[in-house]
Amino acid sequence: MTPDHHLPNTLGRPGYTADREPVLRVTPGTGETIGFETTDAVYAELDVHHDMAQLQAPINPVTGPVYVEGAEPGDTLAVTIHDIQLTTHGWSVSLPGSGALQHVMGDRVFTRRCPIEDGVVRVSDRHTFPVRPMIGCIGTAPAEGENSTIMPAYAEGGNMDVTEARPGSTVYLPVRVPGALLSIGDIHAIMAEGESSFVAIEAQGTAIVSVDVVKGGPALRAPRIETADEWLFVGLGEPVQESIRRGYEDAFAFLVDEHGWSADDAYAVLSAVGDSKLGGPTGSGAPDPLHPFDAVGAVTLHRVPKAVLTAGD
Repeated sequence: MTPDHHLPNTLGRPGYTADREPVLRVTPGTGETIGFETTDAVYAELDVHHDMAQLQAPINPVTGPVYVEGAEPGDTLAVTIHDIQLTTHGWSVSLPGSGALQHVMGDRVFTRRCPIEDGVVRVSDRHTFPVRPMIGCIGTAPAEGENSTIMPAYAEGGNMDVTEARPGSTVYLPVRVPGALLSIGDIHAIMAEGESSFVAIEAQGTAIVSVDVVKGGPALRAPRIETADEWLFVGLGEPVQESIRRGYEDAFAFLVDEHGWSADDAYAVLSAVGDSKLGGPTGSGAPDPLHPFDAVGAVTLHRVPKAVLTAGD
């Protein structure tokens, strides 16, 4: 599809901040679409130099921000992902000191260009997989300070690296500043759950979305995602048990406060079908500056099947 507005990746910058001038203003609820083009420049540089010290391009710049008319602090921004269009290739990369496999990969910088053609990505001479494009970084601006686009994930979103941020999903983000200031970056051609490499198969592409504003709803303390079949509640906390607790509490409140269930029913149903999993590896707290890729806390996801909301109707 061709978006109504196209934002080139030359507008990409690292970080989410309220003092950045918007590059576009849109009216919510109209269905008009915005194409956020992302870049893979940092991985192309790594492929040339194999040296982090020689990088000129930033890691995970996000394109934007977009000012959404009428969005005010306390509202919720609903971002529906319609399409993610990839270019000709993606990258598998090992960054020293990052990811679950850092100790077996060592200090070398590994890079591999992975061709993409006819909806398939080739990750080795013997292995090809259908693409499953998703957005790694999607978020709104914080009320103060700057949110990183590398680590951690925040209540306003950011680098969550969850596979459900894909076409067909709607991502709900809290609004902290007038206009929300939405930015998107870090597209993946395909990513395994948990992202063992911290990079997955990164790819340049364009995420095409539309936006709406939810007035008068609950004040979100973390993002939530709606798919065709499920609601997912992002848990953020340290240690991982705190992240799990917060995610389940938000799922519980969704059933009790927003849908009028009894506490006993919500408790029993979540015990039966409320699955949870680890999300991306970016963590929920700012890492030690001496170890900038070491996650603190955890991102978790907690599922409520939509079918339980209409059971018995």
